[in-house]
Amino acid sequence: MIITRTPFRISLAGGGTDFKNFYKNKDGKVLSFAIDKYIYVMAKRQLGIVDYKYKITWSRVEFCNRIKEIKHPIVRETLKYFKIDYPIEISTYADVPSNTGLGSSSAFAVGLVNAICSLQNKKFSKNKIAKIASEIEVDILKRPMGRQDHYASCFGGINKITFKKSKILIKPLFKNKNFLNVIKNNFLLFYTGIRRDSSKILKAQFQIDKKQQKILCKMRDQVDQIVNLVKKNKTPSEIGEILDIGWTLKKSISSKISNYKIEKYYKIAKKNGSTGGKLLGAGGGGFLLIYAPSDKKQKILKSLNSLFRLEFSLDFEGTRITHHNKIF
Repeated sequence: MIITRTPFRISLAGGGTDFKNFYKNKDGKVLSFAIDKYIYVMAKRQLGIVDYKYKITWSRVEFCNRIKEIKHPIVRETLKYFKIDYPIEISTYADVPSNTGLGSSSAFAVGLVNAICSLQNKKFSKNKIAKIASEIEVDILKRPMGRQDHYASCFGGINKITFKKSKILIKPLFKNKNFLNVIKNNFLLFYTGIRRDSSKILKAQFQIDKKQQKILCKMRDQVDQIVNLVKKNKTPSEIGEILDIGWTLKKSISSKISNYKIEKYYKIAKKNGSTGGKLLGAGGGGFLLIYAPSDKKQKILKSLNSLFRLEFSLDFEGTRITHHNKIF
């Protein structure tokens, strides 16, 4: 039996420029970091004495004898990809619900690929695991999504990820103590209580026209703006201001990205001292990230005490094997 642990991620800037429709023409850039909230994937090769060849436990329990019968799309296509023809049981457990903007489906894909690789004695690099996981979701399943989440969850830490037409580059930023302190002391994460299907919202971003391309270029350029601010040790509150501009740019792409409830919470945070923030993921619900200057932190927390606050730390390991006990 193999158990993997894969972190969820928080994306700060550049979201949308990791879409192939964008970076096939212009370089994309994303700034994100992995957090200590995880999805666990268990993969167990069974003995031949089974009623059903494949048992998959997620929001439902599936019993199947043929891979093509499996309803869970990522599981089905991953088993096809690795040509799994023996009895296997796969289960998942998560710290945070799906469809909340923390990259859960991509974290699951990464964790599953890592587990199957280990089960088959394949020693793949993190770059290859992320590449396979993104191929399964983006290229095989044709989901309207980018590739940043697979790499963020796979590598862990704070990363600037550059998407070129022919390659993806990962630049770790974990050694910058100022950035570490900003993330630890000035970012607050709140659950809006809204779960949504990100694919429906992302469809609006999938066909990139000239107007949207200009918006995405501005959002991409914010990656280096934030990185340069941190390097120069400038006033951290400027990061919040950049996020605020980015949130306004993102909302201009589609009316489905925000709603009255989200805007209400965001305005409350700003009224009580926040310099900016953003809704994580595709939009429409999930988690709201708020930048809180140190002297305004308690006031902001009090103003949003009706929301669940998810406290977090950074994860620097990325996807990893937590249990490895094979019988074959």
